[in-house]
Amino acid sequence: MDLLAVVGIVLFAVGLIVSIALHEIGHLVPAKLFGVKVSQYMIGFGRTVWSRKRGETEYGVKAIPLGGFVRMIGMFPPEPGGDATQLRQSSTGLFQTMARDARNASREEIGPGDEDRVFYRKAWWKKLIIMLGGPAMNIVLAIVLAGGVLMTFGNPDKPVFAPLVSVVNECVIPASENRTECNDTDTVAPAAAAGILPGDRVVEIEGTPVTSWTEVSAAIQAAGEGPMAMVIERDGQRIDLAPDLIVAERPDPDGPEGATIETSFLGIAPTLDHFEQEDVGGTLAWTGGFISNTAEAMSRIPQRMVDVWDAAFGGADRGADTPVSIVGAGRIGGEIASADGLTAAQRVATFVMMLASFNMAIAIFNLVPLLPLDGGHAAGAIWEAIKRAFAKVFRRPEPQPVDVAKALPLAYGVAVVLIGMSALLIYADLVNPVRLLG
Repeated sequence: MDLLAVVGIVLFAVGLIVSIALHEIGHLVPAKLFGVKVSQYMIGFGRTVWSRKRGETEYGVKAIPLGGFVRMIGMFPPEPGGDATQLRQSSTGLFQTMARDARNASREEIGPGDEDRVFYRKAWWKKLIIMLGGPAMNIVLAIVLAGGVLMTFGNPDKPVFAPLVSVVNECVIPASENRTECNDTDTVAPAAAAGILPGDRVVEIEGTPVTSWTEVSAAIQAAGEGPMAMVIERDGQRIDLAPDLIVAERPDPDGPEGATIETSFLGIAPTLDHFEQEDVGGTLAWTGGFISNTAEAMSRIPQRMVDVWDAAFGGADRGADTPVSIVGAGRIGGEIASADGLTAAQRVATFVMMLASFNMAIAIFNLVPLLPLDGGHAAGAIWEAIKRAFAKVFRRPEPQPVDVAKALPLAYGVAVVLIGMSALLIYADLVNPVRLLG
């Protein structure tokens, strides 16, 4: 592994850790603003490798950098009939025991004078803001990162091609034929017959100056079959040419995949000059598709996990669209950093866009309304708002805070599934990793 690959892996790992840290800050700041006591702010899980106490909060880093957490006191309300310091223990079922143990642990964190600083006592909208703060931070970070690329490097979906010849076709191969090599019966391409070479710049067609590949393409299509007057620039010299265009079967850029059209054909391909830069409005418009595409990709994760299993244990090819773990993400970062076919600007842009995609994925994943994800607690806050509104309309007593502890059995099941998925992804990324660049 070369030095650039190592640097890429390290930089991407740092980027992910910073993203996780900012996600947790998204929870920490509103929690403190609303008066919730925060006992811990931790990056990672497992054994604590470093920590410092600032005020009432311990800030630290743990050994396994696969996430983070903010510990707020009083996440679960007391059991109905009890209070913050006295809980009933009459239930003996497995699920009831799980909920009771969680309430006991939550109660033990509440010290004298903390009764009004517990999470469950806060207004539903404050709970909602606290729990959505983390995903919101990742969404903002994703938009900032992607927007920086779009407004400086340009939009990778909008390439701008210069009227500079990159490739000259040797022959004319119908688009419907699945081959790339010429044979003896193929017609010589007009560009090759006229002596056009890679590196030539097209400056004029039929007496009209051209400055972009869009203009070159339109002029070729408008010229039709027969000689077409054109001027190229080679080594600073202008050269007049008249290639004899033919009508050939080419891919239809406006049709469905595999569709073809009959059009005038010269036989040259352009050079990518840059990508079209977006303004603020264009960036915001692009963001909608970014969120939609990420959400769609996240919805396919269960199906893709089957592909990951086949790749890990069945020797199947690992698709580029399969999910990856932090191990696979770091390896991809190293691959991008050391890719020979990319310029420095392209490496940075690709790297930043991938980090933006991961932030958006983290945000959308955490919005799933299941514990232990942020969306599970947010769903509890929304349900509490509905109950309170219902009670107010029908003049009923104010309901107790929603007891999300009752959903802990489901939360444990979700956690087991997430751990299993993480283990499978890490193993697959080690034995059969995703390779974006071949």
